[in-house]
Amino acid sequence: MEWSIQEIARRAGTTSRTLRHYGELGLLAPSRVGSNGYRYYDQDALVRLQRILLLRELGLSLPAIKDVLAGQRDTAVALRAHLRLLEQEQARIGRQIASVRTTLHKTLEGTELMAEEVFDGFDHTVHEQEVTERWGREAYAAGDRWWRSLGAAEKRAFQDEHEVIARDWGRARGAGLAADGPEAQEIARRHCAWLAQSSSRAPGRSYVIGLGEMYAADPRFGKNYDRHGDGTAAFVRDALTVYAEHRLSD
Repeated sequence: MEWSIQEIARRAGTTSRTLRHYGELGLLAPSRVGSNGYRYYDQDALVRLQRILLLRELGLSLPAIKDVLAGQRDTAVALRAHLRLLEQEQARIGRQIASVRTTLHKTLEGTELMAEEVFDGFDHTVHEQEVTERWGREAYAAGDRWWRSLGAAEKRAFQDEHEVIARDWGRARGAGLAADGPEAQEIARRHCAWLAQSSSRAPGRSYVIGLGEMYAADPRFGKNYDRHGDGTAAFVRDALTVYAEHRLSD
């Protein structure tokens, strides 16, 4: 049995363009191409696509996924490894749900909350390795100290401000605005001002450019923008790069 590229894209919640891009990268070749140029995929291709999507959900870049798939010839072994990772994530999310339920229950009852109950399943240090590798241990330590110094209301305000900025990025991208245009550059200014809150000095040119590249290259970060419209993370990268090159220094 086989399926057309449109059928697979619809069932997988992606696009035909994305599947063609995977093919160009050597990640997902069609099982055959019809005389009309249409691409068709068989069961083996479906299993491979499932593995690609699972790895994307786990935050791997496309080049990294290609390396992983090349090294995993046994499909059953690979799927068991993916299943273990998904079960670990399921357990973490389950702890978060239980934590929020406990917080709600105790808040309604007016009983005392325990810190370990409130924050079970939540970990703001999850990106420690990436930050340390990109910008050094002191950069991570400074950001960690700043975050821990905030009260609950201040943390919510910081996150809410970013959500507003992310939505504005999505609207700008959806409206077809230019990354180097005045509207996008104003959002870039606000974005950099938001970043500056967590540091003792304004973010430098190379830092902002590197951050933009990370947004576009790493789906763990890019999803914060792409959920407001496909291609938004790349648009953010382009706009921040222009802003940094013209307005910032190192």
